[in-house]
Amino acid sequence: MPKGYWVSVYRTISDPEKLAAYDKLARPAVAAGGGRVLSRGSRVVAYDAGIAERTILIEFDSFEQAVAARESAAYQEALAALSDAVERDFRIVEGLD
Repeated sequence: MPKGYWVSVYRTISDPEKLAAYDKLARPAVAAGGGRVLSRGSRVVAYDAGIAERTILIEFDSFEQAVAARESAAYQEALAALSDAVERDFRIVEGLD
């Protein structure tokens, strides 16, 4: 079964305190949903129209599990804490196998 991945790139961070509150809630929500953080704010080199900002990569055992974790009540609470503190490109992608 193909894995699922959350890919999140932060274009701007306008409120670091809200981001910290989100992070505190999002970490356990992601773990409860079966997510494993592969990269979190590590070094980034961007090419073409890419953005060299904070980038997060989280792996799930399946695409469906990744979608369910995003829709979970716990993660929705984290998103409410994040509010308008960031502008980010968030997507869920299916792996090849």
